[in-house]
Amino acid sequence: MLPFHQVDVFTGEFLLGNPLAVVHGAECLTDEQMAAFARWTNLSETTFLLPPRHADADYRVRIFTTEGELPFAGHPTLGSARAWLEAGGVPKGGHLIQECESGLVRVRCTGERLAFAAPPLIRGGDVDAADLEQVKRALHVADEDVVGAQWADNGPGWIALLLKDAETVLSLSPEPGIGNVGVVGPHPPGCEAAYEVRAFSGPVEDPVTGSLNAAIGQWLIGTGQAPDSYVAAQGTNLHRRGRVHVERLGADIWTGGHTVIGITGSVRLL
Repeated sequence: MLPFHQVDVFTGEFLLGNPLAVVHGAECLTDEQMAAFARWTNLSETTFLLPPRHADADYRVRIFTTEGELPFAGHPTLGSARAWLEAGGVPKGGHLIQECESGLVRVRCTGERLAFAAPPLIRGGDVDAADLEQVKRALHVADEDVVGAQWADNGPGWIALLLKDAETVLSLSPEPGIGNVGVVGPHPPGCEAAYEVRAFSGPVEDPVTGSLNAAIGQWLIGTGQAPDSYVAAQGTNLHRRGRVHVERLGADIWTGGHTVIGITGSVRLL
């Protein structure tokens, strides 16, 4: 039996964020066992905590979807950090350092929130015309509703579209065959959240997506289209209330939110 947590990420209230299954002490598990348990949980991601290989890291995490392993993902980073701290983990330095397949990721605690420093993009820049047309057709979005588009790939392979407003974002009904596409649009001034975000991957819409929000923040803050600090809402159409806090501090874009431990126990994987 291995220690187990289920964490709700990007919410201060259980059942309104994005759930993550976390298995501790997973160095005894094979790749096949990890993949099988991730398929069984049927969550967007399941993580497995192991001793670090890098001298600077506090722990190592492996991130699995129901279909395979990811080098990095946002809500698994925050949920894994919360579970590791809940289990008594103490960071070696000022920041918690997570080792994942894409490298080392810094995580900091700011009051009741955790935040990670956005990793460098694997691919950024403009989306070529053919790919953009394909995405717009899959989203059923009109040309005049699209303000801009960028590659926002920090592991999952996101293409991000900036739409004219949050209302347009919330009205989308994309085709099931769409790839990894994120959309963002501004709310009117004075709203609790500055932007509305949605993330689509095939037939599935993700409730709240840290990697996408981090890459969108790098794009919009980096180009002066968003302020240095803002809150994004995500999951509205899925009856969730995700809130993602994005902030530029120096050269870094920090992406964070609240996390809630929902389930604590043990799991029989041995």
